[in-house]
Amino acid sequence: MKRVAAFMLSTLVVLALTLGLNTGVANATPPNIPSASTAASELAALTVAAESHASTYDRSLFPHWITISGSCNTRETVLKRDGVSVVVDSSCAATSGRWTSPYDGATWTASSDVDIDHMVPLAEAWRSGAWAWTTAKRQSFANDLTNAQLWAVTDNVNQSKGDQDPSTWKPSLTSFWCTYAKAWIDVKYEWSLTLNSTEKTALNTMLGRC
Repeated sequence: MKRVAAFMLSTLVVLALTLGLNTGVANATPPNIPSASTAASELAALTVAAESHASTYDRSLFPHWITISGSCNTRETVLKRDGVSVVVDSSCAATSGRWTSPYDGATWTASSDVDIDHMVPLAEAWRSGAWAWTTAKRQSFANDLTNAQLWAVTDNVNQSKGDQDPSTWKPSLTSFWCTYAKAWIDVKYEWSLTLNSTEKTALNTMLGRC
């Protein structure tokens, strides 16, 4: 798996953000999104299983947002990574910038209009195997900057997604379905999570748009 191999790249990205560097170029995609062929291979390797333990889910079991560097937490780090001309104050809060949500194509200039979405929602991860993890592992998952897990998106779009998988919710931009499927599959693969049969069918259909 590439999680360890990508660690150095992730560290360099965080360092650049900590130093306040911003290229002015929109880069609203997390790192390490696989090719369609790799995603298809990963999808085939995932274990299909019924979800479980839904009734015992508690969001507090996935501690976030944690401090990444200095005064910057995970949310603030993603806002700087995925925005254009982002300016932050001494506490690392974004005071200005521009963000384009890949889910709906909307552009925002106030960080309060932007949520950081977990590609694979925390509750979905719980039902897919994270119920058996340690709290430390769940914390790492909830703050994963190495894989394509965290996305800056329109806040009410994130809220409409909730904890749904691709069989019941997809981004309104059909042109993004390929990337969405590749990212979803890769996160589940990297974290050894299961998927259910309807979810797998939906992901296969979305990969067909690649």
